Parts: sequence; structure tokens; C-alpha cells
Amino acid sequence: MTFQELWEHYRRKYEKKRDGTSSKHLLPYFGEMTLAEISPEDVEDYVIDRQESPLNPADSTIYQEFSLGRRMFNVARKVWKWTSENPFADIFVKELLDLDNARDRWLLYKEEVILLAYAERPDYLYDLIIFAIHTGCRRGEILSLTWHDNIDLFRKTIKVEISKRKKRDKGNLKKKYKTIPMSDTLFNMLLRRSKVMHISGRVFPISASSARHAFDEAVKRAGIKNFHFHDLRHTFATRLVQAGVNLYTVKELMGHESIKTTERYAHHYPESLRPSVMVLDEVPDMEKMEQALKAAMKKASGENS
Repeated sequence: MTFQELWEHYRRKYEKKRDGTSSKHLLPYFGEMTLAEISPEDVEDYVIDRQESPLNPADSTIYQEFSLGRRMFNVARKVWKWTSENPFADIFVKELLDLDNARDRWLLYKEEVILLAYAERPDYLYDLIIFAIHTGCRRGEILSLTWHDNIDLFRKTIKVEISKRKKRDKGNLKKKYKTIPMSDTLFNMLLRRSKVMHISGRVFPISASSARHAFDEAVKRAGIKNFHFHDLRHTFATRLVQAGVNLYTVKELMGHESIKTTERYAHHYPESLRPSVMVLDEVPDMEKMEQALKAAMKKASGENS
């Protein structure tokens, strides 16, 4: 049973007034996925994808879409017994909606040192934070990665499915990916983790709720205020822009559909341009300038006469 098929059954008996509008965004994202394939990480990615959409939908609109998905799964689980799980029920959607496009919080380097010092337990948390800072991936993207499908230690690259939205190519459904080169820090961490792989094949074989709880506890112990896991993604983009990386490159690394989404980080760029204008302070030899000016004026006077 796919999400599309669930919607067709649901709408015949349970459709509410605005469900048709909400389904126009849910179906392109989840439509081809089976109910068993949809995980809480996928739902979390959907909410964040909608927030980062160039269409800039209101939080209330996203919440209505989320609510429709949750109701559909509740009917499928409780009434029709088509599934035993509801991935929408495990998401703290109000927390995610706080991370709107106006949010501009990233991890300072001194905060990173402190946070990592408090991330020794559970044993995966330190590596999870490093991965997020050095890739800009969302939590759901990270937790779905496998060694076989996504990690290439030989080429030092990571292949990440941008979202569950699929593009049609000559009638066939085709997923869309982004490729992220590994920093040396990230490569060394993954090389170490690759020596003891989990039987599931996942890079981080943990649940979204476990990752959320562990991270929130580390942030609390570290005394870092107003900081969420998704802000590690902002940290990645902000640091790139501050280092002078152009916005189009950042767009590709982040997997944004539109440059307009990436432009939210543009205000971090001016400081990186400072060295370019410092040449204006390099005042040339004034005596030579006066001599050149006199020569030019003399030449001009001669030509006019």
C-alpha cells in the first residue's frame, strides 16, 4: 500500500475541507512510498523541506499538511489495520516549526569545543555532531545513510538523497542526490567508524528519538542556549559563506532547490570580502602620482594647442 493509495481510500470517507489543498504537497513527496517505507526521519525532512521552500509557506500551512498525514496514518492503523506504526506521531512538529527561515543561529567555534566535550556519551553522539557540522545534512538524512549506498571512502565523498521526492525520467521514477566531498576531519572519523560496522549497514544505527534526546541532553549539560540539532546545518552553511565560498556552491552542498533559500546566509558574506577592499588602503607614492599628473596635464595642453 503506497501513500498515494492510502490517500485515495482516505478521501472517500474521511476527507476534510482543506485536505485536498494539503495533499498537493504531501503526495509529490510521499506518494510513491509504501506505508512501511515512511519513517519519522522522512516526516521530519518533509517539514524542514517545506520550511526551506522558496514558496515560504506559513507555519500553519505546514502544520495542516502534517496533521493530514498523521490522520491518514491513524485511520490506516486503527481502522483498516494496514500498518502498525504512525511515523507522523513520533515527530515534535512544533519544535521543528520553531526552526523557520528567519532563524539565524549557528555554533560558534568556542561553543563547538564545549559541546563536543559533553558529547562523549552515548558513544555515537560525538561522531554524529561532527558529521552534521561537516556536511550540513539534516538529522533524518544522516540517520538513513548506509555504508554501502552512501559512503565512498576511496573517493572521499558522501552521496545523499536530497529528499524523498522523485523525478520522472522517461517514465521511470528517479531519485535526486547531492554529493558532498569529505573534509579531512570527517574522513578520519568515518574511517574509524568503518572498522566496526553495525549489522544493519547504517552509519548511525540509532532512532531519531534517541538522537534527539542525546543531543538535547549534551546541549543542556554544555550550557549552550537556544540551540537545536538543525542549527548544525546552519553552522555548516554559515561557516562556508564566512570563508568566502560562493552561494551557488553552498546551494549545491546544501541541496537547496532554489538559490533564494541559500541567500538567507548572504549577510554573512561581507566580512569575507574585506580583504578585497583592503587594497584601497594601499596609498601609492604621492610624489610619483604628482609627477604623473603633471606629465599628463602637459601632454593634454600640448595636444589642445
